[in-house]
Order: sequence, then C-alpha cells, then structure tokens
Amino acid sequence: MGVQLTPIIEPIKRLGLEGIRGRVFAVDALNVIYQFLALIRLHSGMPLTDKEGRVTSHLVGLSTRFTRLMYEYGCDFIFVFDGPPHPLKMREIERRRRIRETARARWQEALEKGDYREAFSKAVSATSVDDEVIASARRLLELMGLPVIDAPHDAEAQAAYIVSRGEAWAVNTIDWDALLYGAPRMVRYITLTGSEWLPSRGVARRLEPELIVLEEVLRRLGITREQLVEVAILVGTDYNQGVPGIGPRRALKLIKRYGSIENLPPSIRGKVGDEWVEVKEIFLNPPVHTEYRITFSEPRYDELYEFLVIEHDFSPKRVSMIIERLRRINERRKQRRILDYMGEGV
Repeated sequence: MGVQLTPIIEPIKRLGLEGIRGRVFAVDALNVIYQFLALIRLHSGMPLTDKEGRVTSHLVGLSTRFTRLMYEYGCDFIFVFDGPPHPLKMREIERRRRIRETARARWQEALEKGDYREAFSKAVSATSVDDEVIASARRLLELMGLPVIDAPHDAEAQAAYIVSRGEAWAVNTIDWDALLYGAPRMVRYITLTGSEWLPSRGVARRLEPELIVLEEVLRRLGITREQLVEVAILVGTDYNQGVPGIGPRRALKLIKRYGSIENLPPSIRGKVGDEWVEVKEIFLNPPVHTEYRITFSEPRYDELYEFLVIEHDFSPKRVSMIIERLRRINERRKQRRILDYMGEGV
C-alpha cells in the first residue's frame, strides 16, 4: 500500500506514452502484479485461470503490456521483487490480510445476491499474491529475457538504488515510498489501458504516465528528504501506524513549523511511538544489494510458447503475437549494441 501522500504531492509532468519512449524503468514487480490481479477479471470478479485452476491474470498483463511498451515505445524494464519483509512491516501485513478476508466474504455475499458490480469491487479489494503467482511471474519474465532482481526487503528501495546509480531512468510504481527511499524520479501509471479501478467508488478513472521528480517535490514543499520521511511517519507508513488525526497536510505543516518530530509539542510527540527513529533510518538508509546483474538476454521463444500455451492454456495466436514482438525487440537491441560498439570504436 505504501504511505498516503497524494494530497501534498503533485506530478511534475503528465508524460503520456510518448513521454516514456526509449526510457529504462526499474519496476516494483509486486506493485504491477497486484494491478493485473485486481483488474484482469471476469464479470463476477473471478480472476482468469488455466484448466488446473491456477491464476493467470498476471501472466496476461505482464506478457501483453510490457511487450507492447517495449515494441511500440522502445522502453526497457528491470523487474525488482521484494525480499522477506522487515520485522516492523509484519503488523501492516497482518492488517492487510484482515482487510482481504473481509472483502472476500463480502465478495461472496455479493455473488450470492447477483450484484456483480459490488462483487467486482470487493474482488479487487480481496486481491492477494501467493508464492505460486510470484513464481510464475518470475518464470515468465525470465523467459521473456528481462532482468529480475531480488531486494533484501522492499523492492522500491532496491529500485530507487538502481535509478540513483543511473542504471534506470525512473522507478515504475504507484506508491510514494519510492521517494522516501531516495528515488530521483518515479513514474506512475505506465499503462496501455489508461484507467484505474477505484474500489471505494466503484468506478474507473482515466490515467496516463506521470513523472514525479524528488528534487522538485522537495523544492515545492520547502522541506528536505529527511523531513519528508518524518511527514510520512506522522501520517503512517508500512512500518508504523502514524498519529491518529494527522493527515498529509497537517503533518507537513507541523514539520515545517517545528522542523522535526523531535521538536513537536509533547501532546503530539508522545503519540508518535518509540520506533519512529528506526523507521526513519529504514527509509534514509535502506538495505539494498549493491552487487547485482542487469542483463537483457535473448528470449527463450520455444520455452515461452510451451509455458503460456501448453502449461497455462493461452491462445496460440496471442502467444505467437507476443513472441513476434519479442523477436523484433531483440533484433532492435542487437542493432543498438552494434551501433554502440561502432560508436565507441570511432
């Protein structure tokens, strides 16, 4: 879920799909997998499955969206997966589990009543990712020839590190945590469908890629990154509950007025909790892998066809189209490497 900072952070620029042409992105893998599982569903809210009952909604989304983005817009993607959760995150994980259980029960109630609009909304809220989904997603991406990197804990921290090293242009995520981890740039809503489902309203809204630049955000807010982290702590993050009654706007005013959590009036300071210093350190100096390999390899076309068509019942026509895109993308990469080599030799 991440921290809720939307009321105080505005996108620097709405890029549109043309604005991401030729860029490399470090993708928060679970973030996009959740999106596909939430949105690619039947009218009843049931996810797509193969004949064995295994969920395939995420495989449809990953194979379709990213091959089109690479083929039509020349983008490249590095997928970063979460590692084991930090101990402080377990409370938030348990809270989310309870929410999903409640939503799942209401989903079934709506189905029994024949209220498919309500059923779809609750199904989105009930979305969960299990080990089988993650394993199949990783397998698909590797067969497509895309880099897969594991983070020590939070994928967004590792993705932010990759961008800070100049190995990707921006983090692709919808969560603001990437800024707290120090991502110089993040891009939200890299999507072809151009819509996002809002379960609480039961409607979809139009979306297009939007750029957020950390340096510009801090300049507009008139604070430092350290202070932005403290604003987030007051609101509540995946690692702490925040202070009741304090939202993003009030948190920003407090930090700008008093400078830091440490200087807040005792009536507020006493409600922050004892773990806030540790939470702040997690965001400012997150554990990341400094040694990793980013390799765009040639797709394993035959294995990919077998994985999608034979194992997961995809349409042969759809998979042939995906493979043809990947062939052309791979040829384009080869040509680019040759030109880069020739340029270096001049």
